Amino acid sequence: MAGIGFELKKLFQKKGVLNTAKAYGYASVICAGPMLLGVLLLLGIMFLCNIFKVGGFHRELLICMITYTLLASVTVTSFFSMVVTRYVADMLFEEKNTAVLPCFWGSTVIMMAVGSVIYGIFLCISGATLLQGILCFVLFNELIVVWNAMSFLTAIKDYKGIFLSFLTSVAVSIGLGALLLSLKCPPVEALLFSVSVGYGVMLIWNMILLHRYFPHTELGAFTFFKWIDAFLPLALSGLFMNIGMFSHLVIMWCSDIQVHVHGLFYGAPWHDVPALLAFMTALMTTVNFVVSVEVNFYPKYRNHYSLYNDKGTIGDILQSEKEMLDTLKTEVFYTALKQLLFSAACIALGGYILDLLPLGFNEIMRGYFRTLCVAYGLYAIGNMLMLILLYFTDYKGACVTTALFAACTVVFTVISLFFPNVYYGFGFLLATLVFTVATALRLDYFTKRLPYYILSVQPLVAEDRSGFFARLGVYLEEKFERR
Repeated sequence: MAGIGFELKKLFQKKGVLNTAKAYGYASVICAGPMLLGVLLLLGIMFLCNIFKVGGFHRELLICMITYTLLASVTVTSFFSMVVTRYVADMLFEEKNTAVLPCFWGSTVIMMAVGSVIYGIFLCISGATLLQGILCFVLFNELIVVWNAMSFLTAIKDYKGIFLSFLTSVAVSIGLGALLLSLKCPPVEALLFSVSVGYGVMLIWNMILLHRYFPHTELGAFTFFKWIDAFLPLALSGLFMNIGMFSHLVIMWCSDIQVHVHGLFYGAPWHDVPALLAFMTALMTTVNFVVSVEVNFYPKYRNHYSLYNDKGTIGDILQSEKEMLDTLKTEVFYTALKQLLFSAACIALGGYILDLLPLGFNEIMRGYFRTLCVAYGLYAIGNMLMLILLYFTDYKGACVTTALFAACTVVFTVISLFFPNVYYGFGFLLATLVFTVATALRLDYFTKRLPYYILSVQPLVAEDRSGFFARLGVYLEEKFERR
């Protein structure tokens, strides 16, 4: 939903190091809050395990359980997230604020129902104890609610409230974990419980913010299903992007650096820990896209499209198109340059910093970190270009490029398994390079033919794109009304 950058930009206009740090903190939490929280909690758990001398088996099992739960929850929500965001944006544009909360609860119920069955079956056969399975199951459902809520919270622009919920969640999880470990509680169960409580705090806080901002109503909770039929490429783009981002981690669990922890829980700590840290470097482009590209590009974009509706002359339309695309090229160039310089700095300084952290980094892990820093930097640039395709409603182009990204990640990572393990990570690197080049070519192709896509590919009459999901939504509405 365009407009978040305008509010965040006000924070960056305040002078001083502390104000700048606060602005970047707000932007990071708004753009990648739940995943950032997950990474920080995993790192915090590693520190606690080192401080309290938790055995290697318990530490690896705990990290596997949390990582599996994180990836499972984000995979379930990825199919709905972009469509739900589009639905909420449409409702807010039409000033139908009463339709927002029903959509949130409807989408949350569906994702929890589908996800609980799939992940519940996995937990039953995974080898986890009853208590561990219950804690993972609770955490999984909390994560689904939190992931989904972030799509709605961007409309509120209560950045201080969201940021405080984030900090409180981290503090509660780490503090409670340290307390339980000091009381000699079983480490896996104690830290799983701590993480669940931390995300629970964030969940409750987010619910309060949503209910404070959006009005309560009795409107249908499954109306948004019609949007899935209308914007199916958008839903698939979210799913493909998630597969492209994280499938290389899963494949590494089948490599010769795998660690069989317990039951169905496998890990590859030598690869997973550098990947988590390298993922953080992609925040540079994520934040800059919101506070720089969107702020400077969006006014030109809005002005250009408004001329088609407000009877602008051909000369005005051509001039506004030139200004819009020139601004876009400038902002994309400088944002990509910032990301590449930031990645280079992380590679140069990362070795010294990682040696100071008690994470057990060896030379192979340092190599993975350097490779994955470049990979996630390219991913961040490709993701930015894909988001711009969505600005221009090129959903087909976004779907094709994200599908290519997902396929390349899987294929190239599998191929890398046939090489010495020092080359692990290069499969994902090649996939992000292909993704970035493909999105850049598609964006260039699309913008050079912009008048054609605006005027000539639109249907002459309104189309009813209701299909399977629309019928499913009606069926669910009728079921809930009877109950």
